[in-house]
Amino acid sequence: MTTSSLGTHNSEPAPGGDIARSVGGDSHVHPGEIAVGVVIGRASEYFDFFVYGIASALVFPAIFFPFADRLTGTLYAFAVFALAFIARPFGTALSMFIQRRYGREAKLASALFLLGTSTACIAFLPGYASIGPAAIVLLSFFRIAQGIALGGSWDGLPSLLALNSPQNRRGWYAMLGQLGAPVGFIVAGGLFAYLVSSLTSEDFLSWGWRYPFYVAFAINVVALFARLRLVAATEYSRLLDERELAPTGIVELGRSQGLNIVIGAFAALASYALFHIVTIFPLSWISLYSEQSVSEFLVVQIIGAALAAVAMVASGKIADRVGRRYTLGALAVAIAVFSGFAPTLLDGGAFGQDTFILVGFVLLGLSYGQASGTVTSNFPAKYRYTGAALTADVAWLVGAAFAPLVALGLSAHFGLGYVSVYLLSGAACTLAALGVNRALEARDPQQD
Repeated sequence: MTTSSLGTHNSEPAPGGDIARSVGGDSHVHPGEIAVGVVIGRASEYFDFFVYGIASALVFPAIFFPFADRLTGTLYAFAVFALAFIARPFGTALSMFIQRRYGREAKLASALFLLGTSTACIAFLPGYASIGPAAIVLLSFFRIAQGIALGGSWDGLPSLLALNSPQNRRGWYAMLGQLGAPVGFIVAGGLFAYLVSSLTSEDFLSWGWRYPFYVAFAINVVALFARLRLVAATEYSRLLDERELAPTGIVELGRSQGLNIVIGAFAALASYALFHIVTIFPLSWISLYSEQSVSEFLVVQIIGAALAAVAMVASGKIADRVGRRYTLGALAVAIAVFSGFAPTLLDGGAFGQDTFILVGFVLLGLSYGQASGTVTSNFPAKYRYTGAALTADVAWLVGAAFAPLVALGLSAHFGLGYVSVYLLSGAACTLAALGVNRALEARDPQQD
């Protein structure tokens, strides 16, 4: 078992220059193109992700679970929401097999086609009133398909950026891939805010909510061609081969790097736990228990997402100055402190709820901006490609998959203090994982 510092890349010598130098002067794949490919690709995925999440809080309880009261229907919708995260590791395993057998282009094209198709099918899905329980079964099926597709959409671009960055710019390059999250939320939230404010409640629940899912399909088509252009480039393939960014067997990876997968997943848990607590859960809480306008609250969240994007950029600078490990640790402590104020803010009327959102998004940007670094630097070169994908899958599953369900269920029945407990547990897991990683590094600093 080999373990390296979360703040360094001991298993890979520093390239001593920027990505352009590693590609070569006559290359057609430049750092800017890779960065754009990363942001476009991740933004399209997150857009799909947030369209479904927002619909789970605002639409699906009425459309697919009308037989239950509003709270119970929302909890049912959040249970279906979690299915994608359960399916995601299986999608990663399947996609790695496809890549080994048929190549990178086939893997990415099939994953994004499945993602776009399943998302579009949800747009056309009849509700419970039309086809009864079959509507729930089909919704669950397409949600699982989305999870499999998201697992297969890993293209290695974030790892490639991080590994080819100069020693003092790794935090910056690790941050780029994460920018897709606030971009995706801003677009998805903006669409829903416009539809909710412009349509009657009847029109919105009848047909308006379907429009963002149509848009998601169109965005996926654009993202597919943008990413395939890079994946199909000879220079891109050469870079991946030089860095040994190729798929490995899941069983082999688990046997050799199981501890690194756990450390990487739990080291990012504070930010993953916070992710849905400031994006999806508050929408359900506002719609159920607050007099705030949903469209106005979405605008506040959009502003928060913009602040998160700025915070992500800042996280790259901070991590390059003090190190990723210390950045993640300090942000875990900040999230733990923030958790103590969560009940007061969420129960503090519009001002308190808006403050919770804006502060939470800033903390999310600072912490999530460096979360990808934890899944890159722990693995030897041979296992980094698959290890990065699978560790992210585990982090999403453990930290974020059930966050809206658990937070809403516990807070509705036992009080908002359980939101604090959830966030605090994520922060504690991050600090524990960072401590374990540091102890292993100190025990054998010469290992990769």
